Amino acid sequence: MVDNILHFKLAQSEHIASFARRMNDEKELVGYYDLPALSNGIIEQISKLKKSLPNFKNIALVGVGGSSLGVKAIYEMLAHGQKNLIFFDNLDPFLIASNLNKISLDDTIFIISSKSGTTIETISIFKCILERFKIVNFENFIIISDPNSPLEIYAKARNIRVFNIPKNVGGRFSVLSAVGLVPLGLSGVDVSEILNGAMACKAQHLGGDDDTILQKAYHYARHETAKINVLFSYSSRLASFNDWFVQLWAESLGKKRGYKRVGLTPVGLIGSKDQHSFLQLIMEGAKDKTVTFITAKKHEDQNLKLSNLSLDGLQSCDFTNDLEIASVLNAQARATMQALKSENISVDEIRLDSLDAWHSGYLVYYYELLTSATGLMLGINTYNQPGVELAKLLLRQNLEQNNF
Repeated sequence: MVDNILHFKLAQSEHIASFARRMNDEKELVGYYDLPALSNGIIEQISKLKKSLPNFKNIALVGVGGSSLGVKAIYEMLAHGQKNLIFFDNLDPFLIASNLNKISLDDTIFIISSKSGTTIETISIFKCILERFKIVNFENFIIISDPNSPLEIYAKARNIRVFNIPKNVGGRFSVLSAVGLVPLGLSGVDVSEILNGAMACKAQHLGGDDDTILQKAYHYARHETAKINVLFSYSSRLASFNDWFVQLWAESLGKKRGYKRVGLTPVGLIGSKDQHSFLQLIMEGAKDKTVTFITAKKHEDQNLKLSNLSLDGLQSCDFTNDLEIASVLNAQARATMQALKSENISVDEIRLDSLDAWHSGYLVYYYELLTSATGLMLGINTYNQPGVELAKLLLRQNLEQNNF
């Protein structure tokens, strides 16, 4: 179960009713809405694929942005997998070299993931792998891309296994497609439970009477001063989820609307450690932020307790003695929420039962819906990213002119 508790004034229902209707209209055109149901067919394909692949212990996922961030978010949230999932997600020489040194051709499945099929980082790293291992047989390779993309055409000419991404699913909304399910499924994650969690979220927020997401989106889009949205996640396992949220929020909502620039700025924090850094700014800096807390009722090693030792001169710290560490962590979240509310800062809490596959699917779909709803209320196209195209063009020009 997931509870989302909003600690701010709610809008009147008539103010959000039209947006609810527009979301229902939009889901007929935007493909990610239907992924929880459509992707069920991939589960059987993954099962067959496991049986056909040679023995392996590593999965090397080559992809950037939407091709990797959501996968890493779920993989690290679940904190386990029967196989190692290694991410080649940045064109950084240290990362590439160190990852290549961890694997061998005989024990690794390589997944090359690019929606367009021409992502320069992905294709460049792919070339490094081909050269490093002198590839002549592509038995260990899988391609994930759009139908008829240049990468799929390359793959089919060499009999490489291909999984497609639906054309109407954007990269940053694609984790519940083959983009996420194939690497996660091969690593041993229960992907059927991920989809079940997403389906439950869809039924609650699109098929039911729960208007929590619409209320939250309306509050964000219409807030007079708060244009920064902080996600304060109380588990180190949620650090990569924060990274995925930052991409989803920033690339979807930072747009031009005619001649006006609009957008909301995402910030990802981890509790409790960031109570000792960013919290001061939220508490006493400009009141331009909202804060969402993610907490879990149950954690791995739930029963791990703090020591009952009392140290000379440090007895003032004994109030946590013999308490479960998870309980102290959640108490820190509650205290921080109380402090922010005392400053009249908009706060809400997403309370998960646990950090498992079902809740990961629910949480991903929740934030996708929240992004769509907020985009509608801002009056922008949530699903394009024209602002990043100029940098791609300039990169090509600079490299061709040896302008490094």
